[in-house]
Amino acid sequence: MGKILALESGLDADIVIAVPDSSNTAAIGYSRRTEVKFELGLIRNHYVGRTFIHPSQNMRDFNVRIKFNTVKGVLEGRKVIVVEDSIVRGTTLRQLVRLIRQSGAKEVHVRVSSPPIISPCYYGMDFPSKKELIANNMSIEEIRQFLECDSLAYLSVQGLLDSVSHEEGGYCTACFTGDYPIPIEKKIGKFQHENDKACD
Repeated sequence: MGKILALESGLDADIVIAVPDSSNTAAIGYSRRTEVKFELGLIRNHYVGRTFIHPSQNMRDFNVRIKFNTVKGVLEGRKVIVVEDSIVRGTTLRQLVRLIRQSGAKEVHVRVSSPPIISPCYYGMDFPSKKELIANNMSIEEIRQFLECDSLAYLSVQGLLDSVSHEEGGYCTACFTGDYPIPIEKKIGKFQHENDKACD
């Protein structure tokens, strides 16, 4: 994914860093394809869980501050490409962009190794409702402004599919395209029925 992302939106910079740990391999692929050096600019505290699933924004912001530390000596004075695996609400990444800038980065460019997430997943991923998905409500330029980064690019849906071996129709891309493999009313109705039963 990182290699194809680099082909689609390569950029000359001083270093490539990952948002650890989920973006590590994509960032390495991006680095290899662009020949921009991969560095460890963010260190993750492994005792803090996933930040995007916390119910309140205050809790998500607090957890970002305790989950990640920047390596100032790596970032200071440099043009940095940050590779992220996906953007859900965007609030975690905005905090990280601010932390990277506070550590002295000259420029911060974000590359995302998935397409924009525009629709919820009803098949097991804990994505929020459509109204909470940043890519459902903003253009890429508006998201860039929200993140406060110098540039932003996502992997295309075709680029994602080209990065893995597959047969036609072999993967669900509903969260990226809004095209669900089965009628969504049935799936929502099933979940609603199960939730109602659990509340009884």
